[in-house]
Amino acid sequence: MKISNKTLLSRVLPSRILTLAYATILVLASTLLSPAVWADIEVLDKVIAIVDGDIVTEVELEERTAQIIESNRGNQLPPKDILRQQILDRLIIESIQLQMGKRAGVRISDAQLTEAMDNIAKNNGMDLPSFKRAMEKDGISYEATRSQIRKEMVISQVQQGNINHRIQITDQEVENYLSSEEGKQLTAGEYQLLHILLPLPAKATQEQQDHTRKLAEQLQQQLSSGKTDFASIKAQTLYQGNTVQSSNLGWRKAGDLPSIFADVAPGLKPGEVAAPIRSGSGFHIIILADKKGGEGQLVKQTRARHILIKPSQIRSEKQARKFVGQLRQRIIEGEDFVDLAKQYSEDTGSALQGGDLGWANPGQFVPAFETSMNQLDIDEISEPFKSQFGWHILQVLERRNQDISELRWQAMARNMIHQRKFQEELQNWLIKIRDEAFVEFK
Repeated sequence: MKISNKTLLSRVLPSRILTLAYATILVLASTLLSPAVWADIEVLDKVIAIVDGDIVTEVELEERTAQIIESNRGNQLPPKDILRQQILDRLIIESIQLQMGKRAGVRISDAQLTEAMDNIAKNNGMDLPSFKRAMEKDGISYEATRSQIRKEMVISQVQQGNINHRIQITDQEVENYLSSEEGKQLTAGEYQLLHILLPLPAKATQEQQDHTRKLAEQLQQQLSSGKTDFASIKAQTLYQGNTVQSSNLGWRKAGDLPSIFADVAPGLKPGEVAAPIRSGSGFHIIILADKKGGEGQLVKQTRARHILIKPSQIRSEKQARKFVGQLRQRIIEGEDFVDLAKQYSEDTGSALQGGDLGWANPGQFVPAFETSMNQLDIDEISEPFKSQFGWHILQVLERRNQDISELRWQAMARNMIHQRKFQEELQNWLIKIRDEAFVEFK
C-alpha cells in the first residue's frame, strides 16, 4: 500500500495549513498502525522546515530550485547545496510574510491577479491567451505561476505596509540628490530630433560650399513654412540636384546628443527647424520633433470647487440628484457656495475648505469629473452630474498654465531616494522578522 501523507491530510486540512498538526498526526499514526502496515507506507513528500504556523516541504524546495536553475540557464550559479540552502532561506522568509499577510487580512482578488498576469504578458509582447500557451509549450504551469504571482503580490503589500512608514525624506536630501551628477542626469531634458544632411566632399571648393549652404537655407525655410515636410525627404533623395540624407535620431538626453547639436536642440520648441549647421561632412538641418523633461514643462491647471451628495440607504439615487440640483439653484439665487459646501458636501477632503479642490493637473480627477470641469467657463456652475462617488455640482474658479518642471523633478528625486531607503529598510526588516520567527529544520 502506497499512501501520500500530504494527500491524506489535505482531505482534512487546507494544503498550506499543515502545521504542527502534520507532525503530530504522523507520530500518532506510528503508534496506531502496526509495524507491517507502516513499513508499506511510502512518504511522497516530507517537511523540511516548520515556520511558525506553516511548513516548507521537500517538493516546494525542489520545484523552486528547478525554477531558479531554469530561469538562470547560461548564468553562473552557486554549487547546488549552497543554492538549495539559499532558496530554503528564501522560502522561509516568504512563509513568514505570507502568514503576516493572512493575519492582516491581505487579499488579492482574481481580478487583480488577472490584471497582473495581463501586464506580465504585455511586457513579453503577448496577450494573455498567447502568454498562457507559450508557458505551457515551455512546460511551465500557468496555474502554478498564477499562484506564485498571487503570493508575491501579498508579500509586496505586506512589505509596503511595514516599511513605508519607516522612511522619512527631508527637503535637504531632495536638494542634494538633484545637485548630484545622477540627479542632473535624471532631470535632464530629452529630445527627439529629425536630422537632414546636405553632404559636401572632403575637399569642397568655396563655390560648392556656398551653393550647398544656399540650398540648406532654402530647405530650412521650406520646412519652417510647411511647404516641405520631413516625411517627404527619404533617406537618400535629391533636392535641386543635390543628394540629401535624412534620419530620425530618436529620443536622446542632452548629454547624448551629437556635439554639434548639443547647444542648438535645447533652445528649440517642438516643431521648430534650426538654421543650417556646418560640419566637416556638410550642412545639417535639425527639427525638434518633441521634447520631454528639462525646463519649461507647462501644463494647464484648473482650480475648482464642488459639492458631493452620495446616494445612501436613506437617500435614493433620484433624491440625491434632486437635492444637489436644489443646492445649485440656491447658489444661483445668491447663497454662498462655500457655506453650502461646508454644510452639505459629503466629500470630507474638501468640505471644510468650502469644496475647494486646489490646483489640479490634467488627469487628476476621474473622467466624469474631468469632462464636466473642462467644459465650464470661469465661475460657471455645472448642471448636476454623476461620478462613481455620487452626484456633484462644480464651479471652476481659475485656470493657468503652470511650469511644473521643478515640482516634477522633486517628485522624481523623492521617488529615487525612497526606492533606495526602502531596500535598505527592507533588508533590516527581513532580518528582524526572521530572527523573531520560530523555525525548526526537520
